Amino acid sequence: MCKVLKLTKVVVSPRLWAVLVVICTFISFKFSWRMTWDAKDKSQAYSFPAEFKCPLSVPSPSPSSGWPSPLSKNVYFVETSEEIKPSFLFMCSVESAARFHPESKIIVLMKGLAKYNITLAKHLNFPLFSCFTNIEIKPLDMKDLFLDTPLADWYLLAQQRKGPYFLPILSDACRIAIMWKFGGIYLDTDFIVLKSLRNLTNVIAIQSKHLLNGAFLSFTPRHKFIELCMKDFVENYNRWIWGHQGPQLFTRVFKKWCSNHSLQSSKGCRGITLLPRETFYPIRWQEWRKYFEVIKASELTELLKNTYAAHVWNKISKGTQLDITSKALLAQLKFHYCPSTYGLMKTYH
Repeated sequence: MCKVLKLTKVVVSPRLWAVLVVICTFISFKFSWRMTWDAKDKSQAYSFPAEFKCPLSVPSPSPSSGWPSPLSKNVYFVETSEEIKPSFLFMCSVESAARFHPESKIIVLMKGLAKYNITLAKHLNFPLFSCFTNIEIKPLDMKDLFLDTPLADWYLLAQQRKGPYFLPILSDACRIAIMWKFGGIYLDTDFIVLKSLRNLTNVIAIQSKHLLNGAFLSFTPRHKFIELCMKDFVENYNRWIWGHQGPQLFTRVFKKWCSNHSLQSSKGCRGITLLPRETFYPIRWQEWRKYFEVIKASELTELLKNTYAAHVWNKISKGTQLDITSKALLAQLKFHYCPSTYGLMKTYH
């Protein structure tokens, strides 16, 4: 159209010419914006076919009501936003956990499902999850979760004074409430599980030489350490500092727990084990781009030989384009550990 404008410039009136220029500019801007938006959100732009068929020959799970028994070692994922359409990485996290823990319930708690009943929620955006008998999707009722914990009163007040990191802070609160009430295993939704975690109890992993991270937790119910974490969470609450209620919380409580000011020489104390960085954070957050770089199979095996689950640092890496058919590290992880999600991603490649 812009070329047409150039050809017709001598024959149109100034007013009509101005109108045509505006239209041309708008169309160019819209096209450019659409291309940028498509490139940014291509990984999320999917919808399941009307008649979705499970890639695995397994029956669909029956929805259950209420919270699970504290005696069972379940695996928990939490979504504290209103989002009800899981990303491919979220799907991979849940699928990989379900594959390595067939005897456990993989419980996905989503705040956005509170407006739906369980039967309807099952059919919204989770047909792939329904292919696994051990995955359960549940609405996240935070008042109910925080009931009878030090976090109950905090939650009522915090909603009135939200800071810039309110959603991740809610996630920080939910994980320690879950560990306190029910025990089991908690994972952030940007992990890919590489092996069973059932033999890990009362453990937390080191992120760096000065910091622990609660993106993975495994504790027995009513553990005193988690109780202290809840109390510190409330007493030293700061909504303005990123990580203050998360990694920094676990770090400062653990140092008090062990009467130790350094993590470098500690492997744990008083019944809690510290796992080395490579067990859950084999790639440091500063090097997150390595997940999108090509790696040889032999190098991949060596890198992850001591890893239980790989943290992908989605807060930083989201929006980065991944060629799912390449030999990029993340593509290989999805191919091996969440093949159903991998197959779905190839469909939309």
